[in-house]
Amino acid sequence: MAHRQNATAALPATLSKNAGKVGYRRINIFEKLPWLKRICKWRSFQFLLVFPNLVFFYFFLIAGIFGSPVGNRNIIIIFVWILWWFLLITFMVPFLSRIWCVVCPFPFFGEWFQRRALIGVRTGKTVGLHNKMYGLNKRWPKSLSNIWLQNIGFLAMCTFSALLLTRPIVSVIALGGLFVIATILAMIYRQRAFCLYICPVSGFQGLYAMTSMIALRSVDPQICQKECKTKNCLTGSEKGWACPWYQYMGKMDRNNYCGLCMECVKSCPNDNIGLFARPFCADTQIKGYDESWKAFIMLALASVYSVTLLGPWGTVKDWANISETGNWKGFLVYAGIIWFTALVAIPALWALASWLGKRLSGTDSVPAKALFLRYSYVLVPLGLLAWIAFSFPLIMVNGSYIISIASDPMGWGWNLFGTAHFPWTPFFPEYTVYVQIPLLLFGLWFSLKRGYDIAKTLYPNTTQAARSLIPVGVLCTAFTVFFLRLFTG
Repeated sequence: MAHRQNATAALPATLSKNAGKVGYRRINIFEKLPWLKRICKWRSFQFLLVFPNLVFFYFFLIAGIFGSPVGNRNIIIIFVWILWWFLLITFMVPFLSRIWCVVCPFPFFGEWFQRRALIGVRTGKTVGLHNKMYGLNKRWPKSLSNIWLQNIGFLAMCTFSALLLTRPIVSVIALGGLFVIATILAMIYRQRAFCLYICPVSGFQGLYAMTSMIALRSVDPQICQKECKTKNCLTGSEKGWACPWYQYMGKMDRNNYCGLCMECVKSCPNDNIGLFARPFCADTQIKGYDESWKAFIMLALASVYSVTLLGPWGTVKDWANISETGNWKGFLVYAGIIWFTALVAIPALWALASWLGKRLSGTDSVPAKALFLRYSYVLVPLGLLAWIAFSFPLIMVNGSYIISIASDPMGWGWNLFGTAHFPWTPFFPEYTVYVQIPLLLFGLWFSLKRGYDIAKTLYPNTTQAARSLIPVGVLCTAFTVFFLRLFTG
């Protein structure tokens, strides 16, 4: 994935050098909190975070197999698809980037197989790296070095979301399958091929991590590029493993493919890596059509889920809930709507808006396909805030299940903490709309703001820049009005 750091598909060479250049101030958290840097340099840093999470997931899988088959009485449903999802989309990604990748248990066994070490580092030579790695160490196919497989996998998983949310055994199959796939791929391919190219959670994390208010970067890229001869962040050393994500810190300028494993912090011979606090939506560059389509997919799914779970249309709910109704014709219509909206309808509207933007700009200096690619970023803050607005009522309405399930995780009648009989109690559902409206408006405002920042990197004339953004701005406003109308009734 290192090739992605400099690739900017569909952009003219004269524009590529300015792509994504939005200035902002940043604060080196490691300088302000030196104790945090010392912790990140511990060899045991990631293991101490991953292993407890691995134990929790093992228990969730056991509960899914042997616990209650009723979704709202089983911890795998309540803690994974309600609590975890809410924390991931509303807190972890926008504030802490891909922090979930630090604690994610899926690659645990595969990474152990590659390294044959849980904490220590092995030195040696393996396919250009300075670490000894086990397994076949094959290179991932170049034609698949993108997130298209993640896009399709995530879309397929979300199509069957009703099963995941109601049938514990289906969640066991899905989550357990991710463990198996991650382990097998690690035996065949180098480093974290699963995380980079397959994991359905990784794709949307990478996209929305661009909004995050922290970023791991080189303190001075010139030191990396001109003074550092070993490139240990990329190739590894006796102090740290080669970057599992193939990232070279001297040129990394986005959060998309940084898993925050902190190996580069350990291995950098120049102590040139910092963890920076920065403004919201500081990364603004979409570098490929696969990433653009991820933005379309996420917006489409936020729309469909909002209609299905929060809307008043019972027919749509019946179509989605194939496990209860058995209405396969209705489900196929529902699935067709999801796939058509995500892969065709929204991209077609975006292509039209890009073409109109080019015409309104009054110049041919920037082709419509470049506008399509670069302006697709504005759907990142818009989509993220739409997902957050969608997730709040779910936790406010279903959050009380977390209290009861904590005492009876298997649904067997336990009462570990004395809260097993806590009744289902929606938390202030009448106020959800007052949370959703400002979230959606904030998302629209930031989308238009960042869109204009991008436009100014494409057009030297501010009038041309503003005109080119008008169709995209109108479309984003229409999406926001749709969500506002849906959430407010």
